[in-house]
Amino acid sequence: MAQLEFYAPLIRELGRVAYTPTFEQMQALTSARGIDTPDEFWLLEHPPVFTLGQAGLESHLLHATQIPLVHTDRGGQITYHGPGQVVIYMLLDLKRRGMMIKEWVRRIEEAIILTLRDYGLQTERHEGAPGIYIRNDGTQTHAGAKIAALGLKVKNGCTYHGLSLNVAMDLSPFLQINPCGYAGLETVDMRTMGVDAAQDEVARKLANYLTEQWQTP
Repeated sequence: MAQLEFYAPLIRELGRVAYTPTFEQMQALTSARGIDTPDEFWLLEHPPVFTLGQAGLESHLLHATQIPLVHTDRGGQITYHGPGQVVIYMLLDLKRRGMMIKEWVRRIEEAIILTLRDYGLQTERHEGAPGIYIRNDGTQTHAGAKIAALGLKVKNGCTYHGLSLNVAMDLSPFLQINPCGYAGLETVDMRTMGVDAAQDEVARKLANYLTEQWQTP
């Protein structure tokens, strides 16, 4: 059999889609996977929604809101999805690829860092807090603010869920939560950082970097 683990994932651009049906579709595809099922990246955005990870605490939702809260099975705490945010779900067979989840998380973060670097933004990881943050290098405003989040689920060696990158969105819903479980954590988007970029362009650039990270031995 060909080395499917090094094939580029199929890229599906889904537009704006509701969270719950998309979540259910990810679960269904993952449950039905076989040894030859292609890997996929889903590029999309969601209408306003808070999502709470499998071990998440509802107390991290600080205020009553009209925005729905959906319990999900990914890792992590609470986050917000909404228009102006790139979401990429990654439906991948890690076992077939021969990659551990910690390595894939590191590579996801690297893809985000490279994408933002192309737009002149210097970002970094924070140990023990998955996601990407504005680097505190003395030249940038909003140092330490979170600009991208990630949360994955692994089932039978396969992943689903993925990442979100804030491009140009209404950030006020993040004030209604402890983002990713951290009280007082500032959340920013690319527009706040002075970058005017088309969302679909950012999504495709990020998907290309993710593909490179997936295919690199």
